[in-house]
Parts: sequence; structure tokens; C-alpha cells
Amino acid sequence: MKFSHCGRLLATAGQDRLLRVWILRDAFDYFNGMRTKYNRGESNSSWPQRSPSDEECSPGSNEGPFCSRPFCVYEGHSADLLDISWSRNYFVLSSSMDKTVRLWHISRGECLCCFKHIDFVTAICFHPKDDRFFLSGSLDGKLRLWNIPEKRVTHWNEVDGASKLITAANFCLKGRMAAVGTYDGRCILYTTDQLKYYTQIDVRSTRRSSAKGRKVTGIESMPGHDKILVSSNDSRIRLYDLRDLSLVCKYKGAVNNSSQIKASFNHSGRFLLCGSEDRCVYVWPTQPPQSFTSRRDKNNCWEAVKAHDAVVTSAIFAPNPSAMIAQLVQKDPALQREFPEMCQMLAAEASSKERDQDKNGHVMTDSGSSSLTKRKKSYLKLKTDDWGDVFVSADFNGAIKVFVNLQRRPPDVEL
Repeated sequence: MKFSHCGRLLATAGQDRLLRVWILRDAFDYFNGMRTKYNRGESNSSWPQRSPSDEECSPGSNEGPFCSRPFCVYEGHSADLLDISWSRNYFVLSSSMDKTVRLWHISRGECLCCFKHIDFVTAICFHPKDDRFFLSGSLDGKLRLWNIPEKRVTHWNEVDGASKLITAANFCLKGRMAAVGTYDGRCILYTTDQLKYYTQIDVRSTRRSSAKGRKVTGIESMPGHDKILVSSNDSRIRLYDLRDLSLVCKYKGAVNNSSQIKASFNHSGRFLLCGSEDRCVYVWPTQPPQSFTSRRDKNNCWEAVKAHDAVVTSAIFAPNPSAMIAQLVQKDPALQREFPEMCQMLAAEASSKERDQDKNGHVMTDSGSSSLTKRKKSYLKLKTDDWGDVFVSADFNGAIKVFVNLQRRPPDVEL
């Protein structure tokens, strides 16, 4: 399960071999227009039969932030899907146990390209700076850097050691390095330009009873820092500083003994989130309160949400929570009474857009034409922690739930 970079699209996949893309209600018109524009006059662009109609995706069809039916449903894989990755231009990669990676775009109904591998493809990731390239990790022990336009592998390297199974992979340091997690508990770093070996981190406890490394299930970069978050099957989440490869903090609470569950950060990096085999979703502050623990390298300060009736296999923060929060507040009278300042600013934004349109209906781009003050504009572009946070969780039975945590006191803004 992965959000697009804009936070208005959510891709989900699993054992049914289908890739689904869900869309926020207020974003349907924009992306449906994109789909119509790119497919105008092309009779050979067929959409999957399960793709919903406009009425099913219309903003008023049901409650909740997402449309009640998927915006896209893609078929093509012949086995379970294992990973998903978004590009900034709305391309989607999906990897599978059928030993392939497939490329899709939300404006098209068919697979654009298929990249074949030798074994299960457990991890994929678009390059954060150049969407023409993506990284794939496979159970054959090979890490590959693919060139999408040329449809070929530009560089590859093979993991050394007794266990060569790659179970996680991601870019870090703004794309300069590629990090790989293995089945025997190693996190190996490679330079991205040639995929040359750089160094490795042994992801394991220092205690003798737990000296053996456990499978690495996820690797995530910390926003704004040279640090990576590594999840593993010893029910621990570790934060490492890549400048000196030191262990910054270890997070306990969630249960992850055998599942492919991984932790991730919110947009600001202040909190991290993880699913759990005990059917809960766990949230930690990245930096534990000093009054809570005397050790800065251990964080037991967690909060658990009893979210599901089955193992929570995935839980992620929304990268743009203000878009979802604004949509919910505008439709809920109780929230409107509780957050009047937010409602006033949303109304002021809508009124400003109407006044700033020219006679042809186009929004004027001249900054001096806007009726909103700079302070009001800044309110509309608040960071994640100013309006609150939104996270989405999914369980082994296929249930997906959305949780919203609104800030009790919005920032003081002069209206």
C-alpha cells in the first residue's frame, strides 16, 4: 500500500493479483480529466472491466475521504503482488511473485511495460530524482537498476554471503545510495551510479541470545536527515545514522516475528508508524520524551490503536494530510463547529478562487490579484503537524481503514 507523492491517490495490492488505485473525492474531476485528455481519439486504449464509472466515483456517492470504488483496477500479474512504487508523474510500478515488474500510468488502462526477473521481486523503488530509473531487489540475490525508456538493466550487483535473499530495498541520501535488506539481517549500502558495494550494517541485537540477524522487512529514509529506518522480524525498528553507521534509536512495541511488515515516517519525520501481528497500529515519536526514558537509544514510548480483527500488514501516513482533513471538515457539521478557524480559511480560499478567475474561467496567476493575504495563504499551506495527521492501515483480510488525528487548536491566523 503506497500513497502517491501528492497524497491524493492510494495504490493497494495483495494476494488477489490486482493493483487498485483509490482516489480522494475532491480529486476525482482532476484525474478523470487527465485520463480523458490522454485517451482522447485513441481507440486502442482499453480500460479494465472493473474500472468504476463516473457515478461510482462521484464525490457525493458515499461517506469517507476516498471514492467508494477504485479509480483504476489493473490486471496482468499471475501471482501475489509484493511491492508498489509511485513516480512523481503518476506512473506506478508493481512487483510480484510471478517474477515480473509491471509499469502502469493512471491515464492508461493497460500495462505499459513488463520487466522480467529470475525470481520473486520483493522490492521496487523509483529513483527519487529521475523517474526514468527504478531499483529492484529479488530473491535471486541481485540488485538491479533499470532504465525504463531503454527497457534494460543499466547496473546490477549481487549480495554476498550465505543467504543472498533480498527482502527489502530503497534509495537513501536523496538517491545517492541504494540500501538493501537481506533475509539474514543485513542492511547493505551501494553507490547508485555504479551499484558498487559501499558498506553494510548488521541489524541485530547485542545480546547473545538474539545475536542472529532476522529478516529485514523494510527500509525507509528519514525526511530531512541522513538516517534510515530499518524494520526486521525481531519485532524491532532501528534508526541508523548513515554518517557514522551508528544506531540512533531502537523502537519496541509492535509484534513482527514472521510478517513482511515495515515502519514508515510521517511527512515531517516527527512520528513513525507500523502495523503489527497483534492487530494494532503502533505510533512512536521519533525522539522519545526526555522525562520518559533515561536512554536516548531506546524508545518504548508508543501508542497503540486497536484497528483491525486480523494482522495489520501495512500502515502508512498520508504525505499530504491537509488535503484529506480539509475534505472531511467541510462535510462534517460537528468538525465545523469544533474547528471554525479552519472552516473560515477554507471558505476564504474558495471565495478567493472565484474572484481571481477571469471571464474565461481561468485562475489568474498574478500574485497581486489574490484577495488572500500572505498570512492566510500560509495557513492554507500548513505543514502536516499544524492540521494533524492521517494514516491508513490494511489487514490480512483486505480491510482498509483511515484514521484522522486533528489538532485541537489551529494556529492563530488573522482573518
